[in-house]
Amino acid sequence: MSKALSIFDTTLRDGTQGEGISLSADDKLKIASKLDQLGVHYIEGGIPGSNNKDIEFFKRVKSLGLNAKITAFGSTRRKDSIASADANLNRVIESGVQAATLVGKSWDFHVHTALQTSLDENLAMIFDSIAYLKQNGLEVIFDAEHFFDGYKNNPEYALSVMKKAKEAGADWLVMCDTNGGTLPHEVHQIVSALAQEVPGAHLGIHTHNDCELAVANSLSAVQAGARQIQGTMNGYGERCGNANLCSVIPNLQLKMNYEVLEPGKLAQLTNTARYISEIANVHMPNNQPYVGTSAFAHKGGIHVSAILRDSRTYEHVVPETVGNKQRVLVSELAGQSNILSKAQDMGIEFDPANEDTREVINRIKNLEHQGYQFEGADASLELLLRQANGELTELFVFESFKMLVEKTAGRPVVSEAFVKLNIAGSSVYTAAEGNGPVNALDNALRKALITYFPRLNEMHLSDYKVRVLDEMDATASKVRVLIESRDLTSSWNTVGVSGNVIEASWEALVDSIRYALLGENQLENQEITAERGGIVNH
Repeated sequence: MSKALSIFDTTLRDGTQGEGISLSADDKLKIASKLDQLGVHYIEGGIPGSNNKDIEFFKRVKSLGLNAKITAFGSTRRKDSIASADANLNRVIESGVQAATLVGKSWDFHVHTALQTSLDENLAMIFDSIAYLKQNGLEVIFDAEHFFDGYKNNPEYALSVMKKAKEAGADWLVMCDTNGGTLPHEVHQIVSALAQEVPGAHLGIHTHNDCELAVANSLSAVQAGARQIQGTMNGYGERCGNANLCSVIPNLQLKMNYEVLEPGKLAQLTNTARYISEIANVHMPNNQPYVGTSAFAHKGGIHVSAILRDSRTYEHVVPETVGNKQRVLVSELAGQSNILSKAQDMGIEFDPANEDTREVINRIKNLEHQGYQFEGADASLELLLRQANGELTELFVFESFKMLVEKTAGRPVVSEAFVKLNIAGSSVYTAAEGNGPVNALDNALRKALITYFPRLNEMHLSDYKVRVLDEMDATASKVRVLIESRDLTSSWNTVGVSGNVIEASWEALVDSIRYALLGENQLENQEITAERGGIVNH
């Protein structure tokens, strides 16, 4: 039995049916190129003629010269008609693709209820449509919709559908768990039955995740004889999504020893998943297996102590195999190993026998108890560690800030911030307006510093999150503010905590600026003129 498998990616078709996902033609072309670099075998681009985006995609994708087979999606001819006159089938042919995915009914309930036709006519629709596409030179992948439900309800008819598709020349017979309600042992049993009933057929599997079993069901189908696996990157798809190829692929390749991607390609998996997440503008869960930022993150001190000796103690695969990396988190659960590991990653030398190391650990635990969260704010943590190690040079000293927020009837809210800093012995006083108090503070702080540190022009605040820590205290609750900042090459996160959201925001903002200026051992502008000797107004 061959160990080679085919990966069929339907992110651009089935994946876009997920809530909140909308891809332009340019988006789809970028994703197709990325999937091709990863090495998937089939890329389903959409439905030709259904919308302008898909029409444009199929026209432009030809120029990309991809190795993967571009596939168009369509359904069987309409009842009581002929295939050659079916507009849907003709659009698939005219799209110029190498392969077509044709969906047909395999559940007698659907034939009667959805199609409102006879079982024999449904078989004729399947045969005629596949034969017509084959006559026009296409590879045909037949997706038997609701196959598992159909088999459980009427196994004889579900099998007759597959036999008719093979008789018509279908290259692949794909079993679809369309409602996502089948269990792994049922999948194995039914796929095994089909393999016996239709010997020599190339079988495929297409699962949905309504029972959180799409990946497990895909693996079970492969064990029973399926050789094409359909799914989407990051599990995108209608309702609860499709089988997540980011889990299916490494499970098959690393755990079950199947030939899935070409050598070296698996290391691109994490980058591909995150790239597609950015293009789709959908947040990728941190705890997503294999490719999530938390997939190989370690927090408990005992765990960290063990992985520093041998990562196999708490990691089921080497993170780099799938393009990910190990992360050590620092929190109230942290031990000495966590601190030393993080310090090592940051290039900070800490002596484990030194009292200062234990003092830093205790300080971090106390701050976490107050509401700080350093596992999501590495930049603030690095500042804390460097300060404890005596490495941090403070380039400016905060003196005061004031906020003015004014709302007049019939006019928008006006926010203005006043900031006073000491830079190299000089008091610098600035004022700035902004779109809200936090933006005003950010603008005023930058205005005060930009003359001295021009590189701040390269950075900007990219995300801002507020979390209420003590809900029982209502408006008197402490809040935690997490800020993400970016420059031309990287991003970093900082944290602030206070009973006042402005103060918490200020703390996170200042840390963001301090982190951006790490390594600045001297002022950008050494010659401070006499005019800047006193309080400077900007």
